Amino acid sequence: FCGECLQPCLQVPSPLCPLCRVPFDPKKVEKASSLEKQLQSYKAPCRGCSKKVTLAKMRSHVSSCAKVQEQMANCPKFVPVVPTSQPIPSNIPNRSTFVCPYCGARNLDQQELLKHCMENHRNDPNKVVCPVCSAMPWGDPSYKSANFLQHLLHRHKFSYDTFVDYNIDEEAALQAALALSLSEN
Repeated sequence: FCGECLQPCLQVPSPLCPLCRVPFDPKKVEKASSLEKQLQSYKAPCRGCSKKVTLAKMRSHVSSCAKVQEQMANCPKFVPVVPTSQPIPSNIPNRSTFVCPYCGARNLDQQELLKHCMENHRNDPNKVVCPVCSAMPWGDPSYKSANFLQHLLHRHKFSYDTFVDYNIDEEAALQAALALSLSEN
């Protein structure tokens, strides 16, 4: 792991590996100099402009590459294969648009929130509450993500509204999924 990704794990009394969640001793963390050397020497083409860039500088290049930014802007928004049969309840929190936890920009859907944060808050070190998670019935409105952008990229690749029935509990949802799975075979 890079130092930036490992740092939040080291700031708790009993650190856990960010990958396997096994306790580890921070005094035994070693710099992977051979890996660092490989990242400095290997080159790969940028997915936008095809310019060959060392892997160590790829993240920085991609974040400023005009072709990649253009591709992201032209990326189609997720649309469900079939419309949902669920009525839109009026007495629950808005789970379609969100407020930026950094600056308070409003009415951003998940993709717009990610794009907004990538463009305006990429280097903001503040820990913030994920507005998507906090809008969910199971969300903790006080939990702050150590790396909000990574959280958005990894945890919110789809819209929960497409897949979740908020009116049933977890056990009923599991039973419904099992029944649907059996009926498809």
